[in-house]
Amino acid sequence: MNVNKAFIIGNLTRDPELRSLPSGQAVATFGVATNRFWKNQSGERQQQVEYHNIVAFGRLAEIAGQYLNKGKMVFIEGRMQTRSWDAQDGTKKTRTEIIAERMQLGPRSSGDAARPQGTEQPAEDIQTVQYPDEVINPDEIPF
Repeated sequence: MNVNKAFIIGNLTRDPELRSLPSGQAVATFGVATNRFWKNQSGERQQQVEYHNIVAFGRLAEIAGQYLNKGKMVFIEGRMQTRSWDAQDGTKKTRTEIIAERMQLGPRSSGDAARPQGTEQPAEDIQTVQYPDEVINPDEIPF
């Protein structure tokens, strides 16, 4: 039995770039940074940052393009995929990406325009978006 599954929670390193395939299907690409913290043997706090390339297709790509931007927290569930191509200079390039299958948008900041002024939102309030099993109507998203 084989499993190819990735789960990450992190912050966007850049705004999603939304494009369309020749078939008309939407594609969004963006980066997510994750942090790992630990203490070394002398008790000093250490940190390691990993950067992940994310690709979303279809309705999930459209939602990412509409609601995500640099610095926002997001949870991504997907699969790992490595692709290769020949660059214009003749070198062979490879890139490992997470192909998003589910996405949870992080907590909204207090400055979000969709929330009525004076209302607070708990940090646990994270919206879930799933593709392709579920069709998402953006008018039904509560923010």
